[in-house]
Amino acid sequence: MDLLFTEAVQFFSEQHYGPAAGAALQAVGVRVGRQLAERYSRDKPRLGGALEAIMCTELAYSRDKPRLGDTLEVIKFICKDFWLAVFKKQVDNLKTNHRGIYMLQDNNFRWLLRVAPAAAPTDGSSPSEQLAAAAAPYLELPCGIIRGALTHLGLNCTVEGDARSLPSCSFTIKIVS
Repeated sequence: MDLLFTEAVQFFSEQHYGPAAGAALQAVGVRVGRQLAERYSRDKPRLGGALEAIMCTELAYSRDKPRLGDTLEVIKFICKDFWLAVFKKQVDNLKTNHRGIYMLQDNNFRWLLRVAPAAAPTDGSSPSEQLAAAAAPYLELPCGIIRGALTHLGLNCTVEGDARSLPSCSFTIKIVS
């Protein structure tokens, strides 16, 4: 899976230029994330209140309502079950400001293990900036996967990835009201 991911990033980078490559990778990621979320959340009960479960039995699993209950339960599902199924480990750290912004930290993100920066910085940038630039295309697909999964589970959001020291990275999820 890791090599397939690397080849996909290289293929899209060669076929599209600049932001178009990132947008194409995110679009693929969103589709894959939706399908994976459907598969891995199929057997999950709605984790909202009992009254809500009784009243919404006919509406369970609609696109308008989160499948797992409240937003925090959906994010926890992504950090534990979904992350384990897709990336073979759980998220190392989850932070939130309780206002719709969540930060997922993975200290050893498998898909960034083979990413290396260019040989020598020619533009005067720092090594951490150079690493972040080298890793940016490799974060587009995981950002799309996360966004697609959250969208399928009923959360409209944006996802941004950041890698300052490889193979560590963080994903910032902003819930859109």
